[in-house]
Amino acid sequence: MPFDPQSATAAYIDALGADALATAQAYTHGSHWLILWGLVVSVLASCVVVRCRWLERLDARKPGKGPNRRAFVIALATFVLLSLITLPWDLYSGWWRERSYGRSSQPIGDYLGQGTLSMLISSLLAALFFMGVYALMRRTGRLWWAWSAGLAAVSVAVMLLVSPVVIEPLFNDYKPVPQGEVRDALLVMAERAGVPADRIFVFDGSRQSNNFTANVSGVGASARVAISDIAFKGASLDEVKAVTGHEIGHYVLGHVWRSVGILSLVAAVLFFLTDRLYPVAARAIGSSAGISDPLGLPVLLMLVSVLGVLAQPALNSLTRISESEADRYSLQTVDLPDALATALVKTAEYRYPRPGVVEEVLFYSHPSVEKRVRAAMEWKAATLTSPGT
Repeated sequence: MPFDPQSATAAYIDALGADALATAQAYTHGSHWLILWGLVVSVLASCVVVRCRWLERLDARKPGKGPNRRAFVIALATFVLLSLITLPWDLYSGWWRERSYGRSSQPIGDYLGQGTLSMLISSLLAALFFMGVYALMRRTGRLWWAWSAGLAAVSVAVMLLVSPVVIEPLFNDYKPVPQGEVRDALLVMAERAGVPADRIFVFDGSRQSNNFTANVSGVGASARVAISDIAFKGASLDEVKAVTGHEIGHYVLGHVWRSVGILSLVAAVLFFLTDRLYPVAARAIGSSAGISDPLGLPVLLMLVSVLGVLAQPALNSLTRISESEADRYSLQTVDLPDALATALVKTAEYRYPRPGVVEEVLFYSHPSVEKRVRAAMEWKAATLTSPGT
């Protein structure tokens, strides 16, 4: 009987069981709603900061001499205030909900501790970035949005370079893959792909999440492939090889640099639209600050948040292309379609595998698990029917 990719795909997905599929669907649909409600919370937080005039009171105390120092101090205060205002929402969406669905077992104390550290780092870096944005506004006038997009590109590239070395180790412990058959197999894969042997790590991702995951991060000398300990504990050797092949695909195919380019273009569009819409938005929430005044940063951030959500479907579409390419790279170089399929099915526990067409286009940053498994099974079918097999 000839191999049928459609039947094989259905069998893999159905193996999760009706209860697990129903839970995955509820979790995924709820996550879609979180995007909308998170935007509402973000807008309300910006309104609170503007209406309460906290930044004006800070500015009245002359927090810094010179426009750059003033912009930095006000921006830093803005991000800290917004983080504190949205903390209850963050606790619900990032901790309580994840634990209620079994996606995390992180204690509340550790979550708050890491969240505080993340908030301080992100607020400091964001304040530095917007200090640069306001400097560009002063120097380039109406073209500030184009220059700021360039600043965004440089900032993203710098963060990609330093984050794996400086920031990520603050939140997780990264170690070389332990000695054994897994390490031996991955080193062979890395050598074939031209990935340095010392750039493949396992990290304690179980500290934050029970999700089966891996990632590629960094650029140049700091680039690395990192696999969560969840994958090592709950996956077979072939599954680890298939997943690592996918991540190496991102590395070899230059998807990191593609992302930098895409984010730069998106930043240019977002800043351009923000420049045009700012006066209306400022009046709507009661801000008298102009766009070049750091006191108007809450308005600017509100607009960027709204426009960013509207741009998400387009960004997701581009990301899905990269994910499909990485899957194909794994199939071409590792040739373990069944292992890739079973590894993908593990991710279906938190990403419903059978979304509707519109749902996938709007919300999915990866192709649906059903499509990805089907592609693996079609690869298997083509291999079985190719000459010499």
